[in-house]
Amino acid sequence: MALTPETLPRHELNGLPVRVVESDDASRVGLEGRVVIETTNTLSIEVRTDGESRVVMVPKSGSTFEFAITDDAADFAKESGTASKLADTQPAGVEQSTPVDGAGEDVAYVTVDGSRLLSRPARRTETNGDSPWQ
Repeated sequence: MALTPETLPRHELNGLPVRVVESDDASRVGLEGRVVIETTNTLSIEVRTDGESRVVMVPKSGSTFEFAITDDAADFAKESGTASKLADTQPAGVEQSTPVDGAGEDVAYVTVDGSRLLSRPARRTETNGDSPWQ
């Protein structure tokens, strides 16, 4: 199954560039990096700052995530006008940060409510399509 904005919640998320757009914990809003571990209730995101990296666990419940997907999926999504929602989360006068880590010109931003991701990753990916988990 191809990775598209519509199928993203059914895919493995490890390795995808991600940004926390909304969270019950305001200190997590704006965190960006790559998903390194996904569990039933959390995403662990590797955040790089000043040449050092750390892993931050973000609960799926109460959070909204923005994933950057590339290639054909980005071309498809750009036709329907997807855009980064980070600008909506920045206070007035704050410069918008660079694109999600690893994101370039051919990138579509897909915003997903964390509650859609609340399940075991293998269970979420095995129910539909030609997933390798079946």
